[in-house]
Amino acid sequence: MKRTLIKDLKEHLNKEVLLQGWIEELRNLSKIKFLILRDRTGNMQTIALKAETDADSFSLIDSLTKESVVEIMGTPKENKTSHWGIEVLIKKLVVISKSATPLPVDNTDKSQTHIEKRIDHRFLDTRNLKVQAIFKIRSKIARIITCFFDENGFTNINTPKLTTIGVESGAELFIVDYFGKPAYLAQSPQIYKQMFVAGGFERVYEIAPVFRAEKSHTVRHLTEFTGVDFEMGFINDHHEVMDLIESMFFDLVRNLEKEAAVELELLGVVKHTLPSKIPRLTMEEAKKLLLAKGKKYAADEDLDPEGEKLISEIVKERYKSEFVFITLFPWAVKPFYQMKDEKNKKVTKSFDLLLNGVEICSGSQREHRLEVWRQQAKEKSLDPEAMKEYMELFQYGMPPHGGAGFGLDRITQRLLGLDNIREAVLLPRDPERLRP
Repeated sequence: MKRTLIKDLKEHLNKEVLLQGWIEELRNLSKIKFLILRDRTGNMQTIALKAETDADSFSLIDSLTKESVVEIMGTPKENKTSHWGIEVLIKKLVVISKSATPLPVDNTDKSQTHIEKRIDHRFLDTRNLKVQAIFKIRSKIARIITCFFDENGFTNINTPKLTTIGVESGAELFIVDYFGKPAYLAQSPQIYKQMFVAGGFERVYEIAPVFRAEKSHTVRHLTEFTGVDFEMGFINDHHEVMDLIESMFFDLVRNLEKEAAVELELLGVVKHTLPSKIPRLTMEEAKKLLLAKGKKYAADEDLDPEGEKLISEIVKERYKSEFVFITLFPWAVKPFYQMKDEKNKKVTKSFDLLLNGVEICSGSQREHRLEVWRQQAKEKSLDPEAMKEYMELFQYGMPPHGGAGFGLDRITQRLLGLDNIREAVLLPRDPERLRP
């Protein structure tokens, strides 16, 4: 008999079906036994009646344990008093794989198990349908974003993660032994993105691991995360990059509401209200608004997490938007390859996108003019001659271009309102964690 998934049971009322899955709950009475079965599509109450269930199967249920894998042959019946509206009457039950007891974690909805211990036994944790829902949504986010890039003329590329170029700051690098020579885990695909804009593709994107050797112990930082990076050529300015990001997030939120409606409802995620256009504040404008609230910054200072949270609250109240772009960051806090603003050389054509108080995306227009690029490197005390592979990109015709990067993990965390980014990553890596 072909397996029936739990989500399809209503199509098979009063017909014999074959179910396979894990035992979520057991309740054993003398003449009736209740068993909640779970598969990848949901869970369902199944019932064994002494008068109707195979005798061996009825006895076997007494020895079953939670999370054992079983096969059930039975008949789905309508039951309006049931939480599911139906239930399955068990005819025969076969044990495929019995689970040991006790379980090392509580994977029920009432679990008080700490996130660190849950990650230690993640394969058990993800059997919980709410935890599964997070990663099903994350998968849909990746697919929707990929479709958006494809529909907007971008080419997917794969860039090296073992490299001697493509680095921005020596303090954030993981050094590895590459056959007796030092190499680094890539902390950004920045140079490679620019390389293939110059290579004629004009528009490229990558969804891949990014590594940051920072000992950050926060609920929004990891040492390895999944970056979504893109670069686009022949732009007029950084606003064109922001326009694309705005369209991408609007497309993402709207499609996610349709394609992940079941998972979003299961997690109790409140629908995001999209503005007609995401507000754009210069850093100077943002600092003036923050000063009025008693938060003061120096002219060449970046916003701290407290400032990001406060400016988002101001924007939400004033513009009714959960999103806000902060633009024109001080040159002092940005990489040398960002283009300076023509009117004010102390700022760059850069931006961050905040969602409910947390930065989720950062980007800029890049400097494409070789002599300006060289001069800006020197201003940051960098030697252009030590970056010959990077510099070569600008020697044979480079169009005006810009791009951005954001973390798939953080996007998932913020859209779902999760307290900790580790909830949005199957097997996170932080300064202490290298297993499982």
